[in-house]
Amino acid sequence: MSTLTLKDGTSLYYKDWGAGQPIVFSHGWPLNADAWDAQMLFFGERGYRVIAHDRRSHGRSSQTWDGNNMDTYADDLAELFETLDLRDAIMVGHSTGGGEVVRYIARHGSKRVAKTVLVSAVPPVMLKSEKNPAGTPIEVFDQIRAGVAGNRSQYYKDLAVPFFGFNRSSTPMSQGTIDTFWQQGMVGGVKGHYDCIKAFSETDFGDDLTKVDVPMLVLQGDDDQIVPFADSGKLTAEIVKGATLKVYPGYPHGMPILHADVISKDILSFIKG
Repeated sequence: MSTLTLKDGTSLYYKDWGAGQPIVFSHGWPLNADAWDAQMLFFGERGYRVIAHDRRSHGRSSQTWDGNNMDTYADDLAELFETLDLRDAIMVGHSTGGGEVVRYIARHGSKRVAKTVLVSAVPPVMLKSEKNPAGTPIEVFDQIRAGVAGNRSQYYKDLAVPFFGFNRSSTPMSQGTIDTFWQQGMVGGVKGHYDCIKAFSETDFGDDLTKVDVPMLVLQGDDDQIVPFADSGKLTAEIVKGATLKVYPGYPHGMPILHADVISKDILSFIKG
C-alpha cells in the first residue's frame, strides 16, 4: 500500500492507479477511499490516472488527535498533490470531500486543477443560523455526535439506511452496501470522526466557492436525506460562476455508490466536454 508521511508526521494512505490525466477523489464521512472503487475502476479502464486518499483519521491513515478540520484536510491534500506532482487534475469530492475540494482551491489555488466535480456535497454551509435560516439545526449534528460517541458501530449501521435511501420503497435494500459502509466507518478513528462532524457541518464555504476559477459540475439527488439539496447543491451552483448543475430525481445522498454507473458516465461527459 502507498503512504505519504505528512509534515506533521501523519501517515496518509492513498491509492494511485493507472496513467493519464489524473482524477483525484475525496471521500465522504465516515468513509474512506474505497467508497470510490467503482469510479476508480471505471476511469482507470478508460485511460485516466485515478488517485484517492483516506482523509486523516479515516480508513488506513493515521488516527490523529488534532488537525481534524477543513483547513488541515485541504493542506494534507495539497501535500499529496505536490508529492505526486499532479497537474491538470480533475478533483471530485463527495459530501465532506466536496468541502475538502473547495477549501483546497481556496487555500492553494487551481494551478494544478483543470476541473472540479461536487457530488452531494456539503458547501456552502450546512448549519442553520441567522445567515443560513434554511440550514440544518445544530440539534441534528449533536445527535450525530452522540451516536458516534455512544455506540458508533450501531450508529453507522442505522445511518446507512437514509444515506442510501433504503427507507424509501423505491430503493431495494442491499445488506452488502450497508455492511461496506459500516466496515469503512469502523476502520476510522473515533476522535477524528467526532471532530469531523463539526468540520463538515459548521464550516462556511461561501467565500471559498467564489474563488473557484475552473469549470465545476454540481451533482445531487433531490431526495438527499443527509445534505438537503435546496441548501447545498442548488446554492453552490448559483455561487460558482458558470457552474453546471445536474439534479437526479429520487436519488439519495450515497448516489455515487448506489448509482455509480450513472454518476461515472456523467462525470466522464463533463471531463470530455
